[in-house]
Amino acid sequence: MSHSEFDPKHFVSNLTTRPGVYRMYDDKGVLLYVGKAKNLKNRVGSYFRATGLTTKTMALVGRIHTIEIAVTKSETEALLLEQTLIKQHRPPYNILLRDDKSYPYILLSNHQHPALLFRRGDKTDKGTLYGPFPSGGAVKESLNTMQKVFKVRQCEDSTYSNRSRPCLQYQIKRCSGPCVGLITDEEYDSDVRHARMFLQGKDQELTAEITSQMSAAAADMEFERAAELRDQVIQLKHIQEQQHVYGQTGDADVIASIIQPGALCVHVMMVRKGKVIGSKSHYPKMPIEITEGELLSSFIAQFYLGGIQELPKTLIVSHELEDGEALIEGIFETTQKKIEVLSSVRGQRARWLDLAKLNAEQGLQARLSDKRNHFSRVTALQKLLGFSEPPSHMECFDISHSSGEATVASCVVFGPDGPDKKRYRSFNIEGVEPGDDYGAMKQALTRRYKRVKSGELDAPDVLLIDGGKGQLTQAEDVLKELGLVNIFLLGVAKGDTRKPGLETLYIGSKEDEVVLPPDSSALHLIQHIRDEAHRFAIKTHRRKRDKKRRHSVLEEIPGIGPNRRKDLLTAFGGYQELSSASQEDISKVKGISAKKAEEIYLYLHKS
Repeated sequence: MSHSEFDPKHFVSNLTTRPGVYRMYDDKGVLLYVGKAKNLKNRVGSYFRATGLTTKTMALVGRIHTIEIAVTKSETEALLLEQTLIKQHRPPYNILLRDDKSYPYILLSNHQHPALLFRRGDKTDKGTLYGPFPSGGAVKESLNTMQKVFKVRQCEDSTYSNRSRPCLQYQIKRCSGPCVGLITDEEYDSDVRHARMFLQGKDQELTAEITSQMSAAAADMEFERAAELRDQVIQLKHIQEQQHVYGQTGDADVIASIIQPGALCVHVMMVRKGKVIGSKSHYPKMPIEITEGELLSSFIAQFYLGGIQELPKTLIVSHELEDGEALIEGIFETTQKKIEVLSSVRGQRARWLDLAKLNAEQGLQARLSDKRNHFSRVTALQKLLGFSEPPSHMECFDISHSSGEATVASCVVFGPDGPDKKRYRSFNIEGVEPGDDYGAMKQALTRRYKRVKSGELDAPDVLLIDGGKGQLTQAEDVLKELGLVNIFLLGVAKGDTRKPGLETLYIGSKEDEVVLPPDSSALHLIQHIRDEAHRFAIKTHRRKRDKKRRHSVLEEIPGIGPNRRKDLLTAFGGYQELSSASQEDISKVKGISAKKAEEIYLYLHKS
């Protein structure tokens, strides 16, 4: 080994066991990764162990030329330093949040006639800011609602000072026209005070106050004013219904993370004064393999310590954080705010967490099936396979059975825009020994590709076979036998660890093995097709198995023909309900005698 090469063993043996931050550089001095550690020796040493590293981490380790260390007094201090360095250098192997524009707020301006205005987080305007809101849309929606209810102006001061007659907003009853004196200062101030109460979440007090003003106006014979106030109360009640966690209290950000091959999503849902005021999905890139808990830690540190987001009292998270204590302390040191981080919650909080998890899943699914995303993956696959143009028709087969019962082969088809579900097919495999996956695959491929050979179906550009060399041989044999030489075969087998991201690809033949890096778009497409084939196979197989189990039992009862079977199932709504019915209930079905009912009951319960 030359002197210029990095010697990890020697380096780690001299490391301290104290907390700190490590920075990894490549041979050109480019910072690759910044990490924090409770124990530097153990953490840095873990990158150089002989086994168990993921491909992504190995890709990072392969580029390390030097490592620099900064020892800190505590784990919390390490966390804070790590965040500063990530923000400063944005290293390629760290999970990075996009530097979003700061969050939007509503500004209630300081003015003789205050205005309600949309503002991003630059806090230079004179007035009170309310927020933050998760998106511009959420602010505009709130402003729109408030315009209808309180009629407080939403024009900039330059517009206000240049009016000689009221604008359109006045005509459509969205503003009371203070610019040209169409409302007294006292009345306008009252509307502004109500808008402020609404923004502070004091809905109940607000409704009570407006109701009492309404009664007073009616008593003074000011019926028009009373009717206006009545309309305000009705609209407020309506808004409260829409936010349906009426009467709940509490401020929290609810954060759910999900990781799938090819993408990850962190969904943040903001709850203020017990109302969900909006939410947003974040899709950071995934340069090295991590767990959901690590993703959350890294996200929360950047999100709140980087000042992107204001802190609520409580963070509710979908997975436990490994460094929760250090994070809470770090947040306190930088913001002087004491927060709590909870991962097991009950009641309303659990419902919020479920909603955030659902949103994270939906967001990730939508992102994976996005057409633009699909196109970039198909192009990556084209490059990998050396095609002259992107493959526009791909098929993948999967075999599914439970201990040999009801074997089903499924075929999924991906077209130019992604999954083409109308062209999915499933094959019931007959006459093959239970558990003989090779035989099942051979039968399914033969049945499908005979129809391609006869011109009934179009040939795919790529046929993807999940399950290693053995299954690939079956496919090669079938295609050879049918003389279909133009279909490109692509095998995908799990590596030894059976972890997504460590697949071996067999491109065109069993000898040509490739292991793609986990951030390869081509690999993500292959994983997506394979997972879709698997999902479809299991769904079809379950449907077949359940149908078989339901029908066979009733079919075996002597003297019960198709019509009586139908009557029984119709009377109880299904097999499940029939099997839990009493003998007496069964005898009430038309055409079933007491004796027959007893037979059926005993037959259903004999096992």
